[in-house]
Amino acid sequence: MPKLQVNAVVLTALPPLALYIHFPWCEKKCPYCDFNSHQIKDASGADGKSGFDEKRYIKALIADLETELPNIWGRQVHSIFIGGGTPSLLSPEGMDELLSAVRARVHLEPDAEITMEANPGSIEADKFAAFAQCGINRVSIGVQSFQDEQLKALGRIHNGQEAKRAIQIALDHFKSVNLDLMYGLPNQSLEAAKQDVETALSFKTPHLSFYNLTLEPNTYFASFPPKLPSEDEVDAIFEQNLDLLTKAGYQRYEVSAYAKKDQECKHNLNYWRFGDYIGIGAGAHGKVSFPGKITRQVRERHPETYMSAIENKGNALIESREIEAKDLPFEFMLNVLRLTNGVDTNTFSERTGLPLSVMSKGLGEASKKGLLDKHPSKLKPTELGLRYLNNLQEMFLD
Repeated sequence: MPKLQVNAVVLTALPPLALYIHFPWCEKKCPYCDFNSHQIKDASGADGKSGFDEKRYIKALIADLETELPNIWGRQVHSIFIGGGTPSLLSPEGMDELLSAVRARVHLEPDAEITMEANPGSIEADKFAAFAQCGINRVSIGVQSFQDEQLKALGRIHNGQEAKRAIQIALDHFKSVNLDLMYGLPNQSLEAAKQDVETALSFKTPHLSFYNLTLEPNTYFASFPPKLPSEDEVDAIFEQNLDLLTKAGYQRYEVSAYAKKDQECKHNLNYWRFGDYIGIGAGAHGKVSFPGKITRQVRERHPETYMSAIENKGNALIESREIEAKDLPFEFMLNVLRLTNGVDTNTFSERTGLPLSVMSKGLGEASKKGLLDKHPSKLKPTELGLRYLNNLQEMFLD
């Protein structure tokens, strides 16, 4: 059978649009972290205290957003996610200036989900109350574990008691709270993993994220790997976690995300459903669709280089490209196959502008191997497909 040629992208409607804002600094770089985060240096900020120049960075963010406005005229922004790094290191005044500037420049949905990432070591009650006043309505706390020994092994700056206190403060001030936890930690036992899950569940937050610790390239752990549980032990921990979470009323809706009914993260769902998003800030990525093309953008990665580029050139783009039509099936499936319930088949054409037939070969192979659900109106991974997700996604490479 001759290979089906894919040449033109034709979108009849544009997908939902979100905004991602990257804050690149943290108090300490964790040994497992491969995110674009940079440890702050004592007394190096313009104010001699913060370790980063908050005013300069916020000014750069606002200018960066303005460069994207011509690409999104008339479109509504449905969610904002402020990630990092540790965005909770921002002052309340800085956060208010940033969000006020965003509201003045984009059409923000009235009840938009506005998430901020935070680390327990940077949480103060008065500061969180002020963040809520700024418009933050969802906070994601990087707990990782409640056990001091594990937190020390992970290079975290907080202890278990501080994590519990931070969660309670967040629950007192925000409409929605997510806890990020990890499993498969150095020398972690099944019982220790269970204790972490049960402690997390005791707070009854509407959303939980559980990530398997992996040794990512270019991290300290990649160079000096700790002793991790075996694959069988990690599998046992995962199955135990899943059982505990399910019994507590949480639904696994994405590979690493669990939520109470109607409490899924709207911003992340937009990513996984191949929606659009502007990405501003050091190292931020974006995806913006037009009627006849879908584009990706990447910013300068280092904070200083990013700010200098904005100030001197008017933008910090290091890459702005149109996604080739032949690459869209893989990019689409790379995201949607992370969702346990997948998406309707018509979502593929709606979000890529291509006919579903361009994926016939991959769909057939995945279904035959039991990795993809055979339901004719769904693109949905099976339990086996979720377990071997990388293998499933690779079937859609050109």
